[in-house]
Amino acid sequence: MKWNNLLRKKQKGKEKVSIFWKIFAIFVAFIAVILSLLWVFQIGMLNTFYRSIKIHDIENSLKDISDNIDSDKLSTVLKNVANDKQICITLCTQDGSVIYAIDVLPNCIIHELSSYRLARAYELTVQNGGTFIERTMFNERKSQFFLGETDDPNQIESVIYTKIATTKSGENILILLNTSISPVVSTVQTLKVQLLWITVIMIVLAVIMALLLAKNLSSPIVKINKSAKVLAQGKYDVDFDASGYREIAELANTLNYAAKELSKVEALQRELIANISHDLRTPLTMITGYAEVMRDIPNENTPENVQIIIDEANRLTSLVNDMLDISKLQAGVQVLNEAPYNLTKSIRRILTRYTKLIEQEGYHIRFEADREVFVKADEIKMEQVIYNLVNNAVNYAGADKEVVIRQTVLADTVKVEVLDHGDGIAEDLLPYVWDRYYKIDKAHKQASIGTGLGLSIVKNIMELHHLRFGVNSAPGMGSNFWFEMKIVEDNAEKNEN
Repeated sequence: MKWNNLLRKKQKGKEKVSIFWKIFAIFVAFIAVILSLLWVFQIGMLNTFYRSIKIHDIENSLKDISDNIDSDKLSTVLKNVANDKQICITLCTQDGSVIYAIDVLPNCIIHELSSYRLARAYELTVQNGGTFIERTMFNERKSQFFLGETDDPNQIESVIYTKIATTKSGENILILLNTSISPVVSTVQTLKVQLLWITVIMIVLAVIMALLLAKNLSSPIVKINKSAKVLAQGKYDVDFDASGYREIAELANTLNYAAKELSKVEALQRELIANISHDLRTPLTMITGYAEVMRDIPNENTPENVQIIIDEANRLTSLVNDMLDISKLQAGVQVLNEAPYNLTKSIRRILTRYTKLIEQEGYHIRFEADREVFVKADEIKMEQVIYNLVNNAVNYAGADKEVVIRQTVLADTVKVEVLDHGDGIAEDLLPYVWDRYYKIDKAHKQASIGTGLGLSIVKNIMELHHLRFGVNSAPGMGSNFWFEMKIVEDNAEKNEN
């Protein structure tokens, strides 16, 4: 219990955070991430990037010189590399004799090396596989080559890169390149000041822009929310503002459509309640009235009066059962028990229920079938479909009181039609005949058979079976309700027996 209460409190707390502040927080967080990345890359990693670029330059320069070692343009290449990249260059032989040298740095190391040191550099390069790199500090002036990194950012790092190039004549030439990596401490300090100002300005601008953006985005949603609360109160004439962004406009249009449909549903619900009340009240009134007469008046306890009470009770039971059936069908809780069965025999068996109606009321109910047909479906529910269609035809039959049930085989499909010669239905009203308690003349009329829910039950059972169905009608031409089913093999009769 305590946990549920805590969970509700947390959920309420989450609901209190408006979309305005969510958008504001997201935008500010985005700006904060951008500024953080600027600080990391411009301040924290500037020295690393600078060193990587310098090392990359010296490697590319070494390759250019090596590729042009036999070229007539070697001198030009060496000068361009030295001046453009600020790199000192020395070319020497195996014994340390200098062939070519360019000095462009104030503290160049390689030009202070003796022939012995140059020859030693050649040997170290050979031992290292043809290339060698040294990193040292100007203030340390190590006398030997070594691999390593400097930890003091205030000292100028010197990088020496060597490579052995072979000429076309087979002579090995040692190429030595030397460049310095100046400390970026002062640059970092300058950037810190600049970024500090940029950060302050960006935060102020971000807050202002976030407020404006959040308000602009949340305002139409807030309006829609207010309108939705009005709709929730049952005021279906509310109008949702469709201005603003496309998605919000689509939402507003959808809600406007939903409001109109809810208005129709409410009207239908009121009509439905009125119809149900009428249909329930009529048999109850009849039962109560005849029972009181039989109680209070002598000699009124007749079989005829008892039969009226029984008929009205049965009608009341049918109404309740139909209401339960349609509720289950529309809720999707009904399960189909599909199996092969003889559709033709099933129709004949249903029509035997109308013997009394034919004898007493003078109806003519005719069944036309070209042959026995087997189908696979839920037989009980399909019998309910046919029964309801026949009841509807009887209720709206013409003066001739004739109803025709026709079974027609079409290739591998059977079509069942229920026809009457009544007043018919206008074309624009045909889609509504499947609705609960829909009445063409809008004047409630107690059917001689049925509850007013039959066609709605038919529609739901048809959709549950995924069958084609429909109605053809015109004023003065009667109505033709039909459905189609897939025919199965005739040996299905063996399964029945």
